[in-house]
Amino acid sequence: MRCKDTIAGFVFSGASVFSAAVTLAVLGFMIVLSLPVLKSAVFFDVLTAPWSPDHGQFGILPMIVGTLYISLVSLLISFPLSLGCSIFIELVRPDGPGRLLKKIVQLMTAIPTVVYGFVGVFLLVPIIREWFVYGSGMCILSASLMLALLIAPTMILLFSQSFARVPQSYLNAVDALGGNMVQKLWYVILPNAWRGILTGIILAFGRAMGDTLIALMISGNCVALPSSVLDSARTLTAHIALIIAADFDSIEFKILFICGITLYLMTSCGIILARSLDRKPG
Repeated sequence: MRCKDTIAGFVFSGASVFSAAVTLAVLGFMIVLSLPVLKSAVFFDVLTAPWSPDHGQFGILPMIVGTLYISLVSLLISFPLSLGCSIFIELVRPDGPGRLLKKIVQLMTAIPTVVYGFVGVFLLVPIIREWFVYGSGMCILSASLMLALLIAPTMILLFSQSFARVPQSYLNAVDALGGNMVQKLWYVILPNAWRGILTGIILAFGRAMGDTLIALMISGNCVALPSSVLDSARTLTAHIALIIAADFDSIEFKILFICGITLYLMTSCGIILARSLDRKPG
């Protein structure tokens, strides 16, 4: 038995080291291929200038702003809906209706992103265009609404899990004192589950930033800085997909690795923060 435990420990440790090595190798690969830009004097211009290759400007600032804009709006839309669904699943109707809703949410995690993209193009975009009578309908709002639907299962499942981890004795104490459902939620569940809620928000935000197809198909892919949710925008992931499909040996192509490093660092910091919060007790 002790030998089996030792072997299992070596296997799991090796898998962890291998995963970390692959992740760092990807980062190193992007850094090496972006060295021509990192060594040049235009590096800071890349992070602050607009994207206009015809005028010698290769900045990714519009894509960074577009990524944050779309991701934040989608998070603001999805968070209250996800929190409400989690409360319904774990607190309001944890029996039949709650279990059914949870099964539906779990099923949504298996839907390919391209399906969300097609639904957005043929259903959501025409609705936005007709309602607001502004532009083509391919804008930040359209992409954010569809991304909100995409990231909702992540938050719902993590919120539900954090609610379920609240000790049952705490909930029984509220019932014994005559507390109602709202008091149980506000004074017991949310204070004890806030780490899990924050973890779900961070991971969902990273999921929104890392998505490619929805932003590529619905956001409009304009390289100008957006001024409202009805403006078109381009994300870092969509920019990588569009440029790499047409070029492979130019300054525009090398800039893609700066985009990749930026996105890598943004999402990695969020994941590390989420994992650190999940490990802390209470």
